[in-house]
Amino acid sequence: MTLSDNTIYGGQAVIEGVMMRGKKYVACAVRDPRGNIVTITEPLSAAIYASRWAKIPFLRAVTILWDTLVLGTKMLLYSANIAGEEEPQKNANAAPENRAANNPSQAISTPLALGTVLIALAFGIGLFFVLPLALVSLVESYLTALFASENVASFVSNLLEGVIRLALFLIYIYLIGLLPDIRRVFAYHGAEHKTIAADEAGAALVPETIQQYSKAHPRCGTGFLLVVVVVSIFVFALVGHPPMEWRILSRIVLVPVVAALSYELIKFAAAHKTNPLLNYLVVQPSLALQALTTREPDAQMIEVAVAALQTVKQAEG
Repeated sequence: MTLSDNTIYGGQAVIEGVMMRGKKYVACAVRDPRGNIVTITEPLSAAIYASRWAKIPFLRAVTILWDTLVLGTKMLLYSANIAGEEEPQKNANAAPENRAANNPSQAISTPLALGTVLIALAFGIGLFFVLPLALVSLVESYLTALFASENVASFVSNLLEGVIRLALFLIYIYLIGLLPDIRRVFAYHGAEHKTIAADEAGAALVPETIQQYSKAHPRCGTGFLLVVVVVSIFVFALVGHPPMEWRILSRIVLVPVVAALSYELIKFAAAHKTNPLLNYLVVQPSLALQALTTREPDAQMIEVAVAALQTVKQAEG
């Protein structure tokens, strides 16, 4: 994923395809089993992206990130429908956008995407926020005995929880990257990055030229997830050491706060690219992590990414 602001394009890899998002529209391009590129376009919610809330720091992060999750899930489900087609469509020779529009079974409802997001969030919070806390609780008695100060023991406990969270995050990404289908998604992730980088450089949007660009991008959403993991260490440390049930509740309730702080930190770092400290602490770790979440794409994958970008540009005039 590449996070987008008000002036540049962002995107996300989906199953056998790429989603691209502009200021007012989002487009998704997917290669179907017959080799055709199928596209779909829809407007972004003006109530979110053009509202006054979208300009207020911290509040804008929660609304935009939530919409990104729902929108990304809708396009992911849509791409699964296209990539999983078995029967040839009657209108296979129609324009890609018309083929998508004329097949109601390919349309993904917002409630379905919302339900999928809620399930995914519950899994993610349980795995990356509650589980590390539960594991640390197994050794808290030893930490209390080891450190004379309760404050020191609490700090070490929160730090250990953060280290476990980071380790789980990296292990999870590495393991899913071993799956063949996910490796292809990661290759489309690389195609998305290369295409956006070429477009930002004003280069010709052809595979031979786009291949010359890096598959790592400083605005990648993978970096956002990494920042979330790190920021959570400091936020949860402020909670202290209340009873376990309250700590579990705090990990769930404070997730939007952690996400908002992480979003603003990334935007601040992007606005101060020449600052060596921010580059070292925010940008470089993100670029390094993308070695796990991107793969080198082939020419056909880049063609799909270009189709998505050109479709959203055309929609925005």
